[in-house]
Amino acid sequence: MMNEIKIFCPATIANVSCGFDVLGLALDTVGDEMTIRKVEKKGVRITKIIGQDLPLETHKNVAGVAALALLAETDTLFGFEIEIDKRIKPGSGIGSSAASAAGAVWALNELLGKPFNTTDLVRFAMEGERLATGVAHADNVAPALFGGFTLVRSYEPLDVIRIHTPDALFATVIHPQIEVKTSDAREILKTTVSLKDAIKQWGNVGGLISGLYTEDYDLIGRSLEDHIIEPIRSILIPAFDAVKQQSIKAGALGCGISGSGPSIFALSKGKETALKVAEAMKNAYDKVGIDYDIHVSKVNKEGIKTLGSRQ
Repeated sequence: MMNEIKIFCPATIANVSCGFDVLGLALDTVGDEMTIRKVEKKGVRITKIIGQDLPLETHKNVAGVAALALLAETDTLFGFEIEIDKRIKPGSGIGSSAASAAGAVWALNELLGKPFNTTDLVRFAMEGERLATGVAHADNVAPALFGGFTLVRSYEPLDVIRIHTPDALFATVIHPQIEVKTSDAREILKTTVSLKDAIKQWGNVGGLISGLYTEDYDLIGRSLEDHIIEPIRSILIPAFDAVKQQSIKAGALGCGISGSGPSIFALSKGKETALKVAEAMKNAYDKVGIDYDIHVSKVNKEGIKTLGSRQ
């Protein structure tokens, strides 16, 4: 039986334009690292966080809250210590809180001999998201745990489906160095939508899922449209329209807001195009004079990965 495990917890892109709170995908080249070990003393303690200034108190940390949700459904005679090497900046829109929450529950499940299935783990990790954003949404934690693209078909009861991911699909993400709090980005949204917009939106969700399964890249591109959230949230993101236009011009299939922003993502067919899109995004932001990080990544079909373990 393992006593300690070190894992990679991927960054994720939620919503993927048309799928607010239901669609997400996992990235491969950006993520946190976590080490979780069994200890004699019961409960969960976060002993070390490097990279970001985040609370060590278990009840105030998304990893701690998610881990406690899992432990509440088990009878363990021992406890756990968690160390987090936080490489995804909070408020970046690429699933910073989700990586910590998903990583914690995935590692605990491994160390306990896998008593829970992946949907259970999503349910526990959502409690971490509830702490971070005020809403227990699954569109970041689901792809982190399942890998690839995921669809949250229903929240009550929770029903998560892993969607086929075409091999040549790459994501380019630009993260402007400003913070958009998810809770703030939610507050500006309307609570009702027009039937006209809803019809367009569910047409695109169906189109995107179909395009992923049939590996029809043009259909994927046509479906990456958001008629409901993006028109409102894009005002919080400097140069959003310029980045979107330049990305499409550089060959991206589509472009939108990653999660609640400020990150902007584009999907492309092939790494070469994804790198051209990265250049186009950089050029748009260089004109604005705001610092940024940029990531080019294949869609990560595995999700969380084991980096090492000790008996």
